[in-house]
Amino acid sequence: MKVLSLIVLRALPQEPEATTLASAYMLDDFNFFQRESVKQFTTFVSRTVGKRVELGQRSTVEHEGYLVHVHVRSNGLAAVAVCDKEYPSRVAFTLLMKLQQDFMSAHSDATWLAAREELPFPDLQQMIRKYQNPHQADAIMKIQRDLDETKIILHKTIDSVLERGVKLDNLVEKSTDLSAQSKMFYKTAKKQNSCCSMM
Repeated sequence: MKVLSLIVLRALPQEPEATTLASAYMLDDFNFFQRESVKQFTTFVSRTVGKRVELGQRSTVEHEGYLVHVHVRSNGLAAVAVCDKEYPSRVAFTLLMKLQQDFMSAHSDATWLAAREELPFPDLQQMIRKYQNPHQADAIMKIQRDLDETKIILHKTIDSVLERGVKLDNLVEKSTDLSAQSKMFYKTAKKQNSCCSMM
């Protein structure tokens, strides 16, 4: 999972082209001679797609094996992330909205609406680094990963108990936590499940 570029644009309907206001690239996976071409490609695609998404909308476009995620605010401030296909779209759009909020905190509307060249925005380089690993950057994905790991550990624990020769049926039978009715329910459910299993 990788974010190749993050670009902030001014994408106003009355202007013929989108204007780049800030940009950051993570091109370490490309060799030295390819990096400038990849940078130009991501800039071109970001500006092209960013200009064509309506105000207040978001969109994802697939191009050359990459996904271009765009969010354009109603005021014309656009944020674009070029990511590989494995990168989660939800995290990409969360990143874009945070990027726009941080940019508007750093620069007044008057400043970015009048800008003719890129504005200083050092947070952008930190963001592109942080979001390379969506599991670390995004709280929901981190919680989901932790839950998945817990589930795997629980499955391993049950499997390891069974591997030692302890049968679940014997544990149920000896249990003082289960009423006679619960034990009967367990046996009935097990019998019904075993009769319907496919081999």
